Order: sequence, then structure tokens, then C-alpha cells
Amino acid sequence: MLEKLRAFFERQFPVTDEQFEFIKTQFIPKKVKKGEFLLREGDMTRYSIFVASGCLRTYTIDDTGKEHILQFSPENWWTGDMSFTSNVRSRCFIDALEDSEVLLTEPSSIQKLNQYIPQSAVHYQAALQKSMEAKNQRIVASLSETAEERYNDFLKKYPSLVQRVPQHMIASYLGISPETLSRIRKQQSHKR
Repeated sequence: MLEKLRAFFERQFPVTDEQFEFIKTQFIPKKVKKGEFLLREGDMTRYSIFVASGCLRTYTIDDTGKEHILQFSPENWWTGDMSFTSNVRSRCFIDALEDSEVLLTEPSSIQKLNQYIPQSAVHYQAALQKSMEAKNQRIVASLSETAEERYNDFLKKYPSLVQRVPQHMIASYLGISPETLSRIRKQQSHKR
């Protein structure tokens, strides 16, 4: 599990053995069973989560009980609720869609890591920026793109998940009904 984290960091910048020994001290390895929660609405967010294997989802539930999936997090993705930076209770749930292996890190550990390895601080800032841009693009897409365009964007962003995630969850992520998604998929299969 920790070797996957090292490989992730090394795609960003070179990591010495000494640095990796320090990195390891800043993460808590955890195995999560399918359906197990890492965060529930109302909890205080304590961790940022690196997915070493498996897949997580982040979602909310509205007053009618309908789920709204905000993000899927497969291997080599980071997830979490940024509420830990403002010390408020989470409005999100995070659970495992598959048996998963994750590495948890606290905000204080991220700070220590960024101080010990300056390249990490640069990468962390860039990752936050990229995350904000992706969220903004998703908001714009949900307001201005057709359901088919949003589905095609999903296929580009998450090509490995189409076979791993139930169709009703993909529909929730896209903000459409499962029936609409089924219709889109059927139309696209006829075009091929």
C-alpha cells in the first residue's frame, strides 16, 4: 500500500529513501470493506484520503433521501471533505464501493510533509488548484451541457469505472435518471 503512495509521489517529484521513511510516518494505512464508511454526514472531518486500491465515492443525501454523488475516487486519487480546514461538520458521506486500501493523513501531517519536503508543498498547492478547477468545470458542465455530453466527459475522466460502478450511481453523479443514462448508452451503442 505504501509503495503505491511512493509511486504517486514519484510521478510528481523524485523521492529519496530518507524522505519516503518520513512520508510513511505521516500516513495511517487502513483496509476498508465494500460498503464501509470513512466519513458520515455530521462527522468532523479528520483526514485526507489517498486511495491505494479499490474505489470510494463521496456523496450527499438530500431531504427526500436522494443521493447526489460528488466524486468517485479510484486508485491513485485523493479524496476527503475539505471541511477539515474550516473545522465544521461534514455534509458528505464517503464510503467504499469495493474492498479498498487507503492511506489517511491529517492536516497537521500534510503541513509537516510540506515543511520537510518543499517539492511536496508545491505539488500540494498545484493539486488543490487542479481540484478547484475540476469542481468549477463540473458545475459549469452541469449547468450548460447536455446529459450525453456529461456522460461522454465521465467516460473520459473515469474510463475504468464504467464496468465497476453501478449504472444508477453513474446517473446520480451525472445528475440524470438511470433511465436517461440507459437511453444514452443504448443510442451510443447503435452509433458504433
